Amino acid sequence: MANEKKINYVILGLLNHEPLTGYEIKKRIDRSLKFFWSGSFGSIYPALDALEADGCVEKEEEKSGRGKIVYSITEKGRTLLREWLMKPAEKDELRYETLLKLFFGAELGREGILVHIRKFEDKIRKELMVLEEYTANLEKLQGEEEHKYYLLTVKFGVETYRAYLGWCGEAKAVLEKKDHGDGSCG
Repeated sequence: MANEKKINYVILGLLNHEPLTGYEIKKRIDRSLKFFWSGSFGSIYPALDALEADGCVEKEEEKSGRGKIVYSITEKGRTLLREWLMKPAEKDELRYETLLKLFFGAELGREGILVHIRKFEDKIRKELMVLEEYTANLEKLQGEEEHKYYLLTVKFGVETYRAYLGWCGEAKAVLEKKDHGDGSCG
């Protein structure tokens, strides 16, 4: 592939499971992968065009007459996906704007940063509930090989999000604690 971007492998991985439209790919990313990966329509459709040009996916207009284009992976695409899966991960990164704001938080002050931490905590709490629901559903399907990998990915998310909530509690306690600058002990 001329221009290797991770979105290409996301698309190939999803298409390896089942043929999808560009819209369905976006929905799968937003529903299943959003906890650790994202993709916009602006990145998905150019990637699909490039993957098709490289012979990694095929597109077919759905027979319903609605003009929907369904993409499916080719053998070349499967080979490329397998080759990428065997390579070591190039970059595992954590990028949270909340942490960036916290890092520079002295300019904003405790109350302003506490607002950001509370919003982050609310978001994480809601996403953790979704991940725990996914876990319960996937545990029912453990007999299927593919679902074991989904389950392990979701469990990583659950443990990570629980740790985030623990950190939120600690961060709030530190920032809500009043300093005693007068030398007194209490």
